[in-house]
Amino acid sequence: MIFDIVTIFPDFFCSPLREGIIRRALEAHQIQVRVHNIREWATDRHQMTDDRPFGGGEGMVMKPEPLTRCVNAIEREGDLSKVILLSPRGKLFTHKEAVRLAGCRQLVFICGRYEGVDQRFSDTCVDEEFSIGDFILSGGELAAMVMLDAITRLLPDVLGCCDSAAKDTFSRNLLKHHQYTRPREFAGLEVPAELLTGNHAAIEEYRFLESVRLTLERRPDLLHNAAFSRQEVKLLKKNGVWEKIASLLHG
Repeated sequence: MIFDIVTIFPDFFCSPLREGIIRRALEAHQIQVRVHNIREWATDRHQMTDDRPFGGGEGMVMKPEPLTRCVNAIEREGDLSKVILLSPRGKLFTHKEAVRLAGCRQLVFICGRYEGVDQRFSDTCVDEEFSIGDFILSGGELAAMVMLDAITRLLPDVLGCCDSAAKDTFSRNLLKHHQYTRPREFAGLEVPAELLTGNHAAIEEYRFLESVRLTLERRPDLLHNAAFSRQEVKLLKKNGVWEKIASLLHG
């Protein structure tokens, strides 16, 4: 998969691209990341990429000409390519969106700055607009890295273990169960006995119940889109959890 990042701060990505899963995916040629400096497509001697907004107001607005020239110069992968603007007014980036975008061949991330980009660039060049949350960042660079990371780990063989992404938090609108490792006792706290039985079916049931209970406690909104099998509903009823879910959904 190809990621093109359009930014006025290309050096921002030097360190993140050299670490962890992203570095390994790059070395294995599972992804390709190309960073483009918008200033190289500005034609004035000061390489200006922003200007005052028409109508007055605070801040600066990113100019449409250098952005458009930059995007037009990027080699595209046809219908499997999307141009994405990172912006606070974009739709929320979720696990479901990450799964969908992982099916693309190429994503071009436009890192917005200042008060935003000229709308004429959005109207003519941008396919989708995304936000990573209800807060304001200094620019779209951090958001681009968040999306790049979330999408990359969903690509085949990137994580090494094929079940890792499939069982992540949000993969089925449930928070993930608690995790434990050695030692068996720490700070007076023991690893739950259910995890030490060696009974894999019982362990899976314990973890499933814990995931549902954690979701009820911390993110009950997720349960509105959760789906359970008949066996899971039976298990939830047996353990007194289903009534709480039903009350949440119908209350």
